[in-house]
Formats: sequence, structure tokens, C-alpha cells
Amino acid sequence: MKPFIRHSLGLLLIAACAAVWVLTTGMAQRELRTRTCQGKGKLQVTVTDSLERRFVARADVQEWLDKEYGAYAGLPLDSVDLTRIEKLICSHSAVRDCEAWITDDGVLHVELSQRQPVIRLEDGQNACYADETGYLFPLQSRGSVSVPVVSGKIPFPVQKGFKGYLEEPEKALWLDRVISLIGYMEGTVWEKDIRKINVRSDGELLLYPVEGKEEFLFGPPVRIPEKFKLLTAYYKSVAPSKDPGYYSKVDLRYRNQLVCKK
Repeated sequence: MKPFIRHSLGLLLIAACAAVWVLTTGMAQRELRTRTCQGKGKLQVTVTDSLERRFVARADVQEWLDKEYGAYAGLPLDSVDLTRIEKLICSHSAVRDCEAWITDDGVLHVELSQRQPVIRLEDGQNACYADETGYLFPLQSRGSVSVPVVSGKIPFPVQKGFKGYLEEPEKALWLDRVISLIGYMEGTVWEKDIRKINVRSDGELLLYPVEGKEEFLFGPPVRIPEKFKLLTAYYKSVAPSKDPGYYSKVDLRYRNQLVCKK
């Protein structure tokens, strides 16, 4: 076959493929405009971590869509703003991320994951959760999670309804260090043996054991492993040599030194 003929046939094949693509694309777009989204009775919501915590349920998502998005049932499939739906669902404090899509049968699907609290902060008036990144969000009306509680003179306002990150670096650093303290205790004997963490007016921490009357002055949440080594030394070497309750205060703030007071 001559090169000219081969070249002409190639161009015709490309043109035919382009025509088929334009035709099918146009048909698909017309089909999207004629097919409509199903009603809320068909809404499919998947909460990927619902076995771990139950902050969000299908009814919540439906209510958010009704109040904040409006009617979507009966709209052509290409008229439903999925990006907007994802953003409005993620604007709710317990939601970490979200994805929305519509299947060919017109059913709206929403898949989301929830924030995982690692600590609960209480200042005597209000309380909130913080996740491992330092994101603060309110306690939820639906469901609760058992996490360590840090109470007392929290060095920043625990504002009712607040969600987000702390803007002041010093306060954000304090929170990050407290979260590191909780993370250090997780999975160790201290996770169960420390029943309470209290914050003094100067931002330093007091730890209280499940058993015993000691008050452990931990100081600022720094040098965490070192201070827990001192705490271990107290229970292994100091406490057994005295009667129960002999010491009421144990200071862990000094390097390589325990200061015990009756």
C-alpha cells in the first residue's frame, strides 16, 4: 500500500474515532441531564469508623443536607454540586473527611470518617475534645469517647462550640506537649494507673494515681520519659520503704532527683 493511501486511511480512522467520541460524550451528557437524583429515602451514608465512635449517623447527614444544601431530589445528576456537599459535611466538627458521589441509578452516596479524640479538656465551665493534631472540637450530642481528662486552669479559653486550631503558638505548643504526654502513657502501665491530670494556674501539671494519696508534681509537659523514669523509681525504691500514704507530695521536676514531702 502506498504511503499516501496509508496516511489517508489513518486520518479517516482518527476522524471516525473522534466522531464516535463526540457522539457518545454528547449522549452521556444528555443522559445526565435527563436522569435525576433520587430522594432522601435512597441516600446511602457510610461512616467508616462507626464501630470505634458514634458521633455521626445517617440521620445527621440527612439533616445537614436538608438544612444547608436544600433539595437535591429530582435534580439532574449533573446539577448536584458534590463538592459543595462534601464541604458542608466536613464543616461539622466531628467529621474528619468526606467523599460524595452519585451512582448511575441516581443514588447519592456519602462516605465519611470521624475525628478521633485523644484528650478531653475541662476548665470547670466548658469542655472540649482535642485530636492528635491539636484540633479542638466540642463534645458531641451523639455518642461519647473515653479518653484521658485534663482539667483545671487550662492556659487558654475552652470556648463553647469552638472548633479549630489554637492560633497563639505558645498555647498551641502547650497543648501539643500535653497530647504527647497522653501519647507516651498510652499502652503503658500509666494509662490505667494515673486517674487524673490537673493543671495549676501556672500551666504545670499534677498527676494523681488510682491507688494512693500522692500528688505528683509533673511540672510543664516536657522531658516526659525522664519524669516517668523518676515516677517508676519512686514506686520501686521509695514507696516500698515507707508505710502507705507516708508521702503526700512527690516532685518530679528536677533532673535525676526525686523530692518527696510528707
